[in-house]
Amino acid sequence: MSAASISADTKDALARDVPEGEHCRNALRAGLALYGANPRSTHFITHRNTVARLFWSLLDDRKTHPIEQRAATRLRRLPTFAIELPEPLRTAPRKPVRKCDRLIEIRAAFLACGSVAAGTHGYHLEFVLPGGETAERLAWMLRSTGRTAKTTTRKMRRLLYYKDFDAIVDVLTMIGAFGAVLHLEDVRALRETKNRIHRLVNTEAANLERAAQAAAVQCRLIEYVSSAYGLAQLSPALREIAELRLAHPDESLAELGRRCNPAIAKPTVGSRLAALGRLASKLRQGQGKRTR
Repeated sequence: MSAASISADTKDALARDVPEGEHCRNALRAGLALYGANPRSTHFITHRNTVARLFWSLLDDRKTHPIEQRAATRLRRLPTFAIELPEPLRTAPRKPVRKCDRLIEIRAAFLACGSVAAGTHGYHLEFVLPGGETAERLAWMLRSTGRTAKTTTRKMRRLLYYKDFDAIVDVLTMIGAFGAVLHLEDVRALRETKNRIHRLVNTEAANLERAAQAAAVQCRLIEYVSSAYGLAQLSPALREIAELRLAHPDESLAELGRRCNPAIAKPTVGSRLAALGRLASKLRQGQGKRTR
């Protein structure tokens, strides 16, 4: 399931999962009619053929309410499927009493006017409602499940939406969209792995840059000591580490320590280079006094 088709694939999967209970099928039919009705007509409208066929299959009189396919337009690039609503489905039903029927109505709302995405800017689940009353009704349904949706308005239409990953997964799980949940989990796992790799790479790059800068400073100090004092006058231990640093300016302290004879630990290398730094500082102070 690609990120671009996650909504379409989720709706197709849900449309093939018809509930067994008669009251659940009735709730699904009523919910599709409620959230999929065109406010300017008495038709159920959808861009998914599977959703249209699901709604049509739930009707009692299918012969007199066929599926009408309308060609795509410049504004709506997808074909539209329309079904005239029977008279009993043109008014909003009572709010369901059973919890299962409320979840079925939320599923119907997703099939009719919902979408889910896992884009570069994060995760998003939204419902674009045909009217204010249906928006309030769906908001109540979602609150009853423990997942309150955020609300906004876009192009004079009410939207209910989620951006929190866990909330999105919970809602999709409640309506039976298990394939979408698995896809989102895969996307999150992949993103977290990439982010972790990027952090490690950035950290390693920063460490290497700091090490290179420190090594450059050490080489300059040792070159100064060599010209102002002479490496031959150093103790064998300091002379050894000074010559190794000049010969291997790109190596880490641990690598320099392994080149010593006998090998020494990284802290010992650091202490010897620090001693060379103190010597260079004293030499500079002495030259400053002679200059004055």
